[in-house]
Amino acid sequence: MTVTLPRRRSRPAPGTAPPAHRADIEGLRAVAVLLVVLAHAGVPGLSGGFVGVDVFFVISGFLITGLLRREYAATGRIRLARFYARRAVRLLPLATLVIVVTLAGAWYLAPPVRFTTWAGDAVAAATYTMNVRLDTGGTEYFGDPAPSPFQHFWSLAVEEQFYLLWPLLVARGRIGPVLMAAVTAGSFAWSLHATSYFGTAGRAWELGAGALLALVTTGHRPWLAWAGLAAVGTAAVLFDETTRFPGTAALLPVLGAVAVIAAGGNRLLSTAPLRWLGRMSYGWYLWHWPLLLLSPAGPAARIAVAVAALGFAVVSHHLLENPVRHHRVWTVRSRRGLLLGLGLSASAAALAGFGMFHPPEIPARGVAPDAGRTLAAARNPAAALQRMLAAGVTATDLPGNLRPDFDGAATQRLAPQLDGCHVGLTGPFRPRSDCSYTTGSRVVVLFGDSHALQWFPAMETLARQNGWRLYSFTRSSCSPAQIALDERRARARYLECDAWRSQVVTRIGRLRPDLLVVSSSVNYRQVLTGRPADPDAVWQTGWVRMLTTLKRLAGRVTMIADTPFLTVAPADCLSTHATAISRCAAPRADVLPEPRWREQQRAISVASGVPVIDPVPWLCTTRCPLVVGDTLVYRDSNHLTEAYARLVAPLLKTRLR
Repeated sequence: MTVTLPRRRSRPAPGTAPPAHRADIEGLRAVAVLLVVLAHAGVPGLSGGFVGVDVFFVISGFLITGLLRREYAATGRIRLARFYARRAVRLLPLATLVIVVTLAGAWYLAPPVRFTTWAGDAVAAATYTMNVRLDTGGTEYFGDPAPSPFQHFWSLAVEEQFYLLWPLLVARGRIGPVLMAAVTAGSFAWSLHATSYFGTAGRAWELGAGALLALVTTGHRPWLAWAGLAAVGTAAVLFDETTRFPGTAALLPVLGAVAVIAAGGNRLLSTAPLRWLGRMSYGWYLWHWPLLLLSPAGPAARIAVAVAALGFAVVSHHLLENPVRHHRVWTVRSRRGLLLGLGLSASAAALAGFGMFHPPEIPARGVAPDAGRTLAAARNPAAALQRMLAAGVTATDLPGNLRPDFDGAATQRLAPQLDGCHVGLTGPFRPRSDCSYTTGSRVVVLFGDSHALQWFPAMETLARQNGWRLYSFTRSSCSPAQIALDERRARARYLECDAWRSQVVTRIGRLRPDLLVVSSSVNYRQVLTGRPADPDAVWQTGWVRMLTTLKRLAGRVTMIADTPFLTVAPADCLSTHATAISRCAAPRADVLPEPRWREQQRAISVASGVPVIDPVPWLCTTRCPLVVGDTLVYRDSNHLTEAYARLVAPLLKTRLR
């Protein structure tokens, strides 16, 4: 495919001088990859090393746009087939190898329950749609407890999606620069409006910044390069997971990279070691992430793994990258390069697709007793549950009759989630019903965050048995205590939580419930707004205020204390140790964080005349098993499954009297 311009230029356009090798840009690549790899390896002081990707975007925009402009100036046209063939031959051989090797490593080393999802990620990596998959799946770059070994392909996807459009803008002749500037400005404006870490629309301006620089003539200003490096380094040191990014924060590393390139050269960046590392940067970037994920270890070992990844990059650079991209078979005719790229992408996607439908087998040979029937038949359900907990601590085989299974637990959605009575992190409180789920003469309200929502199945069971009219009002990461919070994902003030809390208290005041059950996570210390000097005092004051209000609005208020926070993902551990599941039962002390806040919450409740129900004895003895009888206890690291919540409903009933 060729884009032909109306008139052929006989002389180069301004800013399109004959190509000159920029040794300093090779060195800048080295700085970018070092920041990313060392940050992922956990090197102290580089919490913002993720900005290395932004530097890569600027470099890519500058180099590729310069290449396209030179072709246009020399020939009056841009041969798109040749452009895409070059990129395919350059990028896809190594990317395909990394995808295949990572899939094999995941098969043998990763938790079997994750393989299907990761195989789907491999398909996205092979088709350059990984950023879309991560964005639509709500993945948090900083907060995902089990990130995909293919997650780093998101940045390659952004670039390739960008270059589907960009050559067409370059080929628009005199209005091309105007269009490029408009797209860049529009993308930056979008990044301010909707801070999506992986979205192409909010990242295109970073490539555009480098691209616009390619349209002007750069001089030799050594001081500018040092200022740019200082800006990039400052971002790498000062930024962390609390930084709202990209948005305005991304200006620091992006403008820093622009300054380095605009300076026209830098002695430090032009040194041989940095130039060599820059040539290895693509391979090192691809290899380091899956090796770090599939080989977890301490800080020193992680650095050793990162160095080993560089070794992989060197070998693949000399044995695969260079031989393929310099071979005449692929460079003489564009069609061959395109066919090579298509074949490699299709092969990797097909292999990953096969893995999605044929994942590793999880041996589930045990046959466990029906926990529900056991408790229903017991004269003393609490004692019967204790016996099952003790048995769970020493159990070996994963039950073949496990309920729910891992997929069912992962996809669990309760009624309040389906009709808007449970609100996620974003969006207003606009339920599609009045949030009542049973009929009866006595009004009962469940109020709190997602750790209150997990008790909805038990409360619904009791409501049907006792003729209650049950209402449920819950919101993710929004404690009912009157405390000011930041929202983890957006890293900004969680104003929606304040508004929701006020609305629900108003609704409770109208309902005048006979019983109000309130529950909350204790995991809020790190998101208290303003990082107060005395977070304990903020926690206490927030609960005193809310319980005082609730006592005035309800006939009776009861608190359900918080449940454990596991140190492992339940499905990961159980599928990995399917013949020794007792290894997944963590010591009780290890899964009860914030003991001081737990005690303060209990003491404040008791002092306010609010009974406190502690569910921990229903979940742990000295250790906390993940399977009790035939029932999976947790759907993730800190929420109960619907099945287990219903299982302990009889014990909750005795305490709610």
